[in-house]
Amino acid sequence: MSDTKRSAVRLFGLSLLLVFGGGLLAWLVQTDFGAVAVRDIRFQDANGATLSALLYIPDGASADHRVPAVLAVHGYINSRETQSPYAIELARRGYAVLNLDQRGHGYSDPPAFAAGFGGPAGLRYLRSLEFVDTDQIALIGHSMGGWTVLSAAAAMPDAYRSVIVSGSSTGTFGVPAGDTHFPRNFGLVFGQFDEFAPTMWGARAGSEVGATDRLQQQFGTQEPVQPGQLYGNLDTGTARKLYQPRQTHPANHITRGGVAPVIDWVQTTTAAPRPLAPDDQIWFLKEFGTLLSLAGGMVFLIAFSRLLAGLTLFRPLHYVPPAAVADRGTGWWSAVLLLIAIPALTYFPLQGAADALPANAWFGQNLTSGVMVWALGNAAISAVLLAVWLFQSGVGVNARGFSQLGLTWPAGTRVRNFTLTLLLAVATVAGLYLVLAVDHFLFTADMRFWVVALKLMNAIQFHEFLVYLLPFTLFFLVSGSVLHGRMRTGNAATDTPRMLATNSLLMGGGIALLLAWQYATLFVTGALAIPSQALLTIVALQFVVLLPLTAVLSSYFFQLTGRVYAGAFVNALLITWLIVAGQATHYAY
Repeated sequence: MSDTKRSAVRLFGLSLLLVFGGGLLAWLVQTDFGAVAVRDIRFQDANGATLSALLYIPDGASADHRVPAVLAVHGYINSRETQSPYAIELARRGYAVLNLDQRGHGYSDPPAFAAGFGGPAGLRYLRSLEFVDTDQIALIGHSMGGWTVLSAAAAMPDAYRSVIVSGSSTGTFGVPAGDTHFPRNFGLVFGQFDEFAPTMWGARAGSEVGATDRLQQQFGTQEPVQPGQLYGNLDTGTARKLYQPRQTHPANHITRGGVAPVIDWVQTTTAAPRPLAPDDQIWFLKEFGTLLSLAGGMVFLIAFSRLLAGLTLFRPLHYVPPAAVADRGTGWWSAVLLLIAIPALTYFPLQGAADALPANAWFGQNLTSGVMVWALGNAAISAVLLAVWLFQSGVGVNARGFSQLGLTWPAGTRVRNFTLTLLLAVATVAGLYLVLAVDHFLFTADMRFWVVALKLMNAIQFHEFLVYLLPFTLFFLVSGSVLHGRMRTGNAATDTPRMLATNSLLMGGGIALLLAWQYATLFVTGALAIPSQALLTIVALQFVVLLPLTAVLSSYFFQLTGRVYAGAFVNALLITWLIVAGQATHYAY
């Protein structure tokens, strides 16, 4: 065995160790080391729509020993797994927890927003379980998940004991506002830097929600609501409490300070079988486990593709990259500034333009369509700039120019090499998908950190994956040509760390700067620089990780094959899969 192959085998083994070791850790934590059963379930609502959930069942729960229960629901464009910190902590305290996928999210049938977001059906199912004490049910939800559980409470006003929502509000989508008797025993977690303060409560900043007339009316007071103070009465169902941790909206379900208030309110309002202090938390170990799995998955892509590339079938793809012609002069640095500025400047406008493309049978995910329009717009701008550069450099938009960009092979090999490259990319990503399927089967876990997640796709999501795949492929072909044709210098071609750092900066630097501006303004003033773009600002957080990752993969496959196609295909397959599996589906298929 050659040293190259031996190295690839070792890397492959390391990747599997990370994936399954992380999955095992995640399983141990979410089951409280065997004291809680976690089941991946499906059930139907009254109209026959299928809903998905993770059901946490504490040891000893039975028809003869009923336990208190919690319906937990995630926010918009998230899925049931993002609520796992709450579920893990409440399950280890003896609660049965139903972690629901909202309608049109995760594995629940579309469309999003339908039938009370799936909340009433989720509460009915929870109450139907023989081991649930139906007199001791709490409802918890983050962001739009708050509206989901409030919809359940409105539909079934006598079916729960208390509600606590994080980064959410009342008075939305048919839910009463300002009623001191609805919802029963209401807790609110609202971060002092919550991006949605104007949307949720009409406040300029999260720290100011207690002074709004709307929240004061909800709490039955004419004075500013004081965080940590108990209002009303638990026995009459009029209890109210505001928690205001120093954090942002998406931090609610990924920080100890966001999870603790929910534990506190649920234990205060319902009978905890095994009460623990709110700050006694272990959920972050599960998050670390799925992060290990995600890291292992990315290592797997490198190791598995290297093993595949060593097969006789794929050896014709080993080409030397075309010689770099760029140097780090004024023109190169001007290009750097453009490549960093354009994605940031176009991020909000182009995604806003996608509003003209309503959900349909082809493009059924509104936010994915927005990302697609943004990607295609950036690809078009980059293609024009590439053409200008080719003309100015004297190369021209011709066969020589395409060769310089890493887009062509020698005559007579093009069809074969294109086909083999596509096969290599598909086999590589399919291998990762299989590993994820095994990880999920063994440990009921996915590969994720926070909202950056690789999940298995259902049939509808696979359809969306195929539809969105071509536009994202075009984007990565153009971006690969820019990185390895226009921006590659002689030094970078032989200095891998420098090349990876440069390409990662070029791909992700603009979005990082945009977010730095938005959040620096938020932390100084209490409001985002552009408050109307709170949702897309939060969506952009994942791109700070994903775009540099695609730069690394693009660079690796360019060095492996000497052309941009393998990296573009792998990135398109990976990112399209990641986005569509984690987004909301708005079209009613």
